[in-house]
Amino acid sequence: MASTVSFSPVNVQMLQARSGHGHAAFGSCSAVPRAGPRLRSTAVRVSSEQEAAAAVRAPSGRTIEECEADAVAGKFPAPPPLVRPKAPEGTPEIRPLDMTKRPRRNRKSPALRAAFQETSISPANFVLPLFIHEGEDDAPIGAMPGCYRLAWRHGLLDEVYKARDVGVNSFVLFPKVPDALKTPTGDEAYNDNGLVPRTIRLLKDKFPNIVIYTDVALDPYSSDGHDGIVREDGVIMNDETVYQLCKQAVSQARAGADVVSPSDMMDGRVGALRAALDAEGFHDVSIMSYTAKYASSFYGPFREALDSNPRFGDKKTYQMNPANYREALIETAADEAEGADILLVKPGLPYLDVIRLLRDNSALPIAAYQVSGEYSMIKAGGALGMIDEQKVMMESLMCLRRAGADIILTYFARQAAGVLCGMGSK
Repeated sequence: MASTVSFSPVNVQMLQARSGHGHAAFGSCSAVPRAGPRLRSTAVRVSSEQEAAAAVRAPSGRTIEECEADAVAGKFPAPPPLVRPKAPEGTPEIRPLDMTKRPRRNRKSPALRAAFQETSISPANFVLPLFIHEGEDDAPIGAMPGCYRLAWRHGLLDEVYKARDVGVNSFVLFPKVPDALKTPTGDEAYNDNGLVPRTIRLLKDKFPNIVIYTDVALDPYSSDGHDGIVREDGVIMNDETVYQLCKQAVSQARAGADVVSPSDMMDGRVGALRAALDAEGFHDVSIMSYTAKYASSFYGPFREALDSNPRFGDKKTYQMNPANYREALIETAADEAEGADILLVKPGLPYLDVIRLLRDNSALPIAAYQVSGEYSMIKAGGALGMIDEQKVMMESLMCLRRAGADIILTYFARQAAGVLCGMGSK
């Protein structure tokens, strides 16, 4: 049924200008408030929605009604000619292969590739490692371009702010402890006023919604540079070290840590930490166990960053042999039974098979650590123009996700999150 709507001449002109012609479908427009002196209104006759649509003309100048009448009569416009792209000269003329399945069909356009992508990655998957120290200024780390030892009261807050701005909300802390505070038993590790507890309290005050992971190990605090207490014959003492680690984890939880992360590879430490945390009422503090941490050569730049190289020997009696695969299942079973909440593999990219092994044999979240050596190699290759740094960075992180990692500890976290947010890699 037709209706009558009142429009001023000014409004009619406005609507005609917007539509480009005088056949605007007024029935879909909202009333426009009038301003100034009242103008004489003009009655505009608006038919039904179908009548208005029929008045719209095709690019050829014919109305929809005329086109529909031709279709009913079987008069169809000729389609554009099919033009097949030419192959380069010299291409052999062959009979197409008799194939029912051609996987490339699902890869032929960006839209199809995006639709069938099996693995996704977002800033929420990243945990950003932060090196902290007692100084007032940030100190660049020579072997890790773009990384710094951050002043815990200044540069640290700026770095966390920038990371959160691109969606990174999880951080893990690694302290550069003054040599004067290092001892053979690493007692500074559980000082409630030490560098890490102070930093946790500061971050939780400024950014209460972030997730803070901590490192539970003695090497930053040990005068010997090992993850545990060293006996006079060079043996790393297991149970005595675990006792110290429990006090360290409780101190970190008391400061406000969300996740404590034993990276020491001592036997039985996950169960002992869980018992110690629960005894102090920290039932909600999670444990991310370094389940498969290998005695890798990829850690070099990290040890420079924290000045935590062993004073003698190596860490092969407690970290895993890079040649071993099945052994990771033993560590996985033990950590699960002792109450771990997250299982971590370190290093990342050279150990994709181990990440997949844990993923296929555990329902717990899996973490991967893209370590300092991996980071520095990509940075160096990019600086030398041998690779496209941004593309290799993103591919390497995607591969860690594809292998089964739920979260990735990576020094690229802020840079990669910027790419994912469309802000570039800066």
